[in-house]
This record gives sequence, structure tokens and C-alpha cells, in this order.
Amino acid sequence: MATKPKGSTFEQSLERLEKIVEELQSADLPLDTRLKRFEEGVALVRECKKALETATKKVEVLIKSSGGKLETRLFDEVRQRLRETGTGDYAAADEGEESA
Repeated sequence: MATKPKGSTFEQSLERLEKIVEELQSADLPLDTRLKRFEEGVALVRECKKALETATKKVEVLIKSSGGKLETRLFDEVRQRLRETGTGDYAAADEGEESA
């Protein structure tokens, strides 16, 4: 069974997963090879899902605005607002300001 090399990227994992799907659609593959490819594919799907979840956590920050309403903000937006306040406290945009 071909295994994913350490340090490969999300894109490489996704590309390998696409190749596995193509192989599984082929009528020429013996059952034991199909099972091995399926097992590898499941592992790649889990790995890709984990990578996407990690990326999402890095990009989004869940914050509580002054009104107590939960909002999802982009990480860069939060970082910029923290720099602007200079206090390290996140201040939600005033109603007069336009939010992204």
C-alpha cells in the first residue's frame, strides 16, 4: 500500500485521494487491492478534514461583541483591531462603523 510521505501538503493528500478514487472506479483492481486503497483513502480523508479544521481555527476567531452576541471574525481583522486599540482588548465595531 502506498503511504503518504511525511510533510506532504493538503493539496498532495487531496491529489492522492483523487487518484485512489479513480483506481477504485476501475474494474481491473483485485478485491484485496481495493480494500487497501479504500483504507488509504479513509486515512487521507481524515487527515484532510483535520487540516481543514486547523486552517479554519487559524483564520477565524470566535469573539463576544459588546452586546453579548457571538460573532465570527477573520483573524486578521481581530489582530488589526487589537493593534488599533493598543490595549490588547478587542472592541467590536460601533454601529456607525461598517463591519467586514
